[in-house]
Amino acid sequence: MTAETAETAFTVDGEPLPFVPGQTLAAAFVASGRVAWRTTRGGQRPRGIFCGIGVCYDCLVTVDGTGGQRACLVQARAGMAVTTGEADDE
Repeated sequence: MTAETAETAFTVDGEPLPFVPGQTLAAAFVASGRVAWRTTRGGQRPRGIFCGIGVCYDCLVTVDGTGGQRACLVQARAGMAVTTGEADDE
């Protein structure tokens, strides 16, 4: 990772993910080719971005230790730590 990339990247499950300033976490996920980042408790169904406007809860992630954050609403910031894969709802 270059110094320039490090300035515009956050980590997802410990791996760096670059983003464009102004992007949400969900937009950065999709731009990197990742369309699902968690599963439901019942049935282990994949979930990612669905509505894109914060109405549903399909895109939940944990941001800097705070769970239940909607990736479509959280603006990406350099250095933030995001974890995925939590089954917070059905």
